[in-house]
Amino acid sequence: MNLSKLVIASNNKKKRAEIEDILTCLGIQVVPAEQTIFVDVVEDAPDFQGNAKKKADTFMQANQCAALADDSGLCVDALDGAPGVYSARFAGEHATDADNNIKLLHDLKGIKDRSAYFVCALHLSTPNNKHITAQGRVEGHIITEESGDTGFGYDPLFFCPELGKTFAQSDPQDKALVSHRGRALRALQQKLSK
Repeated sequence: MNLSKLVIASNNKKKRAEIEDILTCLGIQVVPAEQTIFVDVVEDAPDFQGNAKKKADTFMQANQCAALADDSGLCVDALDGAPGVYSARFAGEHATDADNNIKLLHDLKGIKDRSAYFVCALHLSTPNNKHITAQGRVEGHIITEESGDTGFGYDPLFFCPELGKTFAQSDPQDKALVSHRGRALRALQQKLSK
């Protein structure tokens, strides 16, 4: 599939930048954010893939070109998969990254099994009604206090054994090699090349 024009279906600047960096490395050109018609999408699907599809379809219709949406989050085994699809609003509807991290540490206080994973569901929608999906996952665990100052979200608390450090201690290029989003985008690229 030849993508001459692609918008990233997200109003999250940090997420857009991370996706755009990886797509650029994969040779896919992205419409600059300032040329994109932004749309507020209520993420009320019960799973990551449903939210990604809803965002991609909405942005595709608003911009009349292919749209790529990502819905991703942190799933903690001891919390029965929470925060999951509520990762961005774990501590409340207008929660900041700091608020969410404080709540996560509070909820895990005294818990020994801190295993967790990030998951990323991608959905690409095109004006000619083509849909391509991909998913990525990375395993790790939640440390007891924040470490590192790069990245966003739960990155300062998520220790990645493959990197030997938290996502927030990692160089963005190194993180992209193992991250849930990087893996999902490479899986998507493979599907596009076919």
